[in-house]
Amino acid sequence: MKIAIFNNHDASSQTITQALIVALERAGLTIDHERPDVVVSVGGDGTFLGAFQHYVDQIDTVRFVGLHTGHLGFYTDWLRTELPQLVASLQHDNHERVSYPLLEMTAVYDSGEEYRFLALNEAVIKQPMGTLVADIYLGDQLFERFRGDGIAVATPSGSTAYNKANGGAVLHPSIPAIQMSEIASINNRVFRTLGSPLIVPDGQEIVMRPKSDHFLVMYDQSDIKGQNIAELRFRVADKKIHFAAYRHVDFWQRVKRAFISDIS
Repeated sequence: MKIAIFNNHDASSQTITQALIVALERAGLTIDHERPDVVVSVGGDGTFLGAFQHYVDQIDTVRFVGLHTGHLGFYTDWLRTELPQLVASLQHDNHERVSYPLLEMTAVYDSGEEYRFLALNEAVIKQPMGTLVADIYLGDQLFERFRGDGIAVATPSGSTAYNKANGGAVLHPSIPAIQMSEIASINNRVFRTLGSPLIVPDGQEIVMRPKSDHFLVMYDQSDIKGQNIAELRFRVADKKIHFAAYRHVDFWQRVKRAFISDIS
């Protein structure tokens, strides 16, 4: 059993990481940051997204566990006070996993070159100055011409992030779909968009063809330059992220814990 630990630079996270390394070695588990079986993220949800992107090339074979250094996060099931229980679960690993859909984003450049990226949460296209203008296609059919600050395309697990702030629906990760939401769209007698979040099933693409180069493309915690991009394609990825199913928290419980106070 080979374990990798991915932590942020916070002093608390580094202290917990050192304690976890000692506990894993005492339990006879191997620390391997190159080809791990399980990646333990130590930090918050942002650290977890970093761990996912760091090991994205091994997504088919690795499973993830989130250890939060503060309150429980959306992707983190364990607290700093539960190191012994976490190590015991790793020690008696049953190879079971829970899988969530991912977003595949393809950037097609004017030169014809294509680059693909995977996102666990979302991709966001924003115009920092002025108005983003882009044609939105569903498959091969032109759907609308968007004008506004930007658009967000989210996975089901990422539907609770920017997508929710844009008025999007919260999707359960058992639904293989992606969701596009508008960021401050312009709607009047001249310009018109759907004005509502759009849920697209597995097997169908959302294609965005921008009308200028001056935009930003961000996915999870990474970004690419918007210059010379002819189109961006979004679809449900063929690959999924896999969580080690030691005591994986039910999705709706995560949502309740994150957004709703306890009902007395």
